[in-house]
Amino acid sequence: MNDADAIDFALLLLRCGAGAVMLAHGINHIRPTIDGTARWFGSMGMKPPKVQAWLASITEIGSGILLLLGLLTPFAAAGIVGVMAVAWAINHRGNGFFIFRPGEGWEYVMTLGIVGIAIGALGPGQWSLDDAFDIRDDLVGTTGLLIAAVAGIGGAAVLLLTCWRPPPKTA
Repeated sequence: MNDADAIDFALLLLRCGAGAVMLAHGINHIRPTIDGTARWFGSMGMKPPKVQAWLASITEIGSGILLLLGLLTPFAAAGIVGVMAVAWAINHRGNGFFIFRPGEGWEYVMTLGIVGIAIGALGPGQWSLDDAFDIRDDLVGTTGLLIAAVAGIGGAAVLLLTCWRPPPKTA
């Protein structure tokens, strides 16, 4: 195996690992029904909760599939970044760093968010549909980084500003 193959293999592992996590997470939100996820989103102040539950789930599933295929990779990465930024803001940020803390800390969402930004910049590698469709070179580096970070964080900010009404603090 040469260096280029080793890099493509590492990129395949990175994007398929992150893609599988996102796909599984999205499917878990809708099975057996979306109702429990919608109630949970509503309890955290997301309005309207069922729409937000579907939006998050579809983003996770779609981003996961696109990453597994290596298709439109920085846009898929932006989906990860956006979902993780919203999760951090509405659920994890006040719970400390470690995921095993009560309320679940933010180490998991931070790690996936960073992975999303990195995948956006690095691209999917040659073993991808982006490469097969000859669009990979147009979507890596600064372009991919900006798509993943700006669309992900910007989309999360717009969603939070328009749809999140934090519940009042209980004493």
